[in-house]
Amino acid sequence: MLEITYKYNITPNVELIIDLYKSSGISRPIEDKERIQKMYANSNLIISAWDKEKLVGIARSLTDFCYCCYLSDLAVRYEYQRMGIGKKLIDLTKEKIGEKTMLLLLSAPNAMEYYPKLGFKKAENAFIIPRKF
Repeated sequence: MLEITYKYNITPNVELIIDLYKSSGISRPIEDKERIQKMYANSNLIISAWDKEKLVGIARSLTDFCYCCYLSDLAVRYEYQRMGIGKKLIDLTKEKIGEKTMLLLLSAPNAMEYYPKLGFKKAENAFIIPRKF
């Protein structure tokens, strides 16, 4: 049986993160290693999933731990998807931020059906100024 270990607030090696992103299908600037490093250096809640020494999932958030939390990245290696790892990463994020803290995320178009199954409500009152990649 698969035994996944979850770790808090350790930043995996940037090459491992980029490899995970490639496998998961998440769209991130993986050609810009320095930018990925900066994304993690400026995040204050990182939960990673490991199969022994292999990084298989990650949840990267920015939060004040009392009112709001932005779950910026949720990625699970392709061959580990549909095993409950993403759900566990979200559950552990919720556990760390507490019940008084709102959890917010922007969904990739192909994941719009996934998040309602985990208790997320679709927000009709959100606005965004897109980044210039």
